[in-house]
Amino acid sequence: MYELKIISQFSAAHQLREFVGKCEELHGHNWKVEVYVTGDRLGKDGLLIDFALVKRQTERVLEEMDHRFLNDLEAFRDINPSSENIARYLFKSLGDDLNNENVRVSRVTAWESDSACATYSEP
Repeated sequence: MYELKIISQFSAAHQLREFVGKCEELHGHNWKVEVYVTGDRLGKDGLLIDFALVKRQTERVLEEMDHRFLNDLEAFRDINPSSENIARYLFKSLGDDLNNENVRVSRVTAWESDSACATYSEP
């Protein structure tokens, strides 16, 4: 099994609804995002998938979130824009774009600080 990873980032503000603590107040983060793709076969070119394609699709999704108030986005109107839900949203969005018979997004990690992150994956 091959696994590739790209790292990207975005900045955004959010508030956690129904949360008791500092994070219920408006605040922001500089998120670091790790996207992992896996597959068991390489193409004739010796690649699982072009890193540039994974980066391009990731940047496309992150562009919708960058420098925004995440609570205003459709994806987070009914759920908190927590790191956990951000990781799941990115996983689902990138899977729609990148998954095929040879490659699948295996996990996404959203770091909200240097010491705190959440990862989403599915079996």
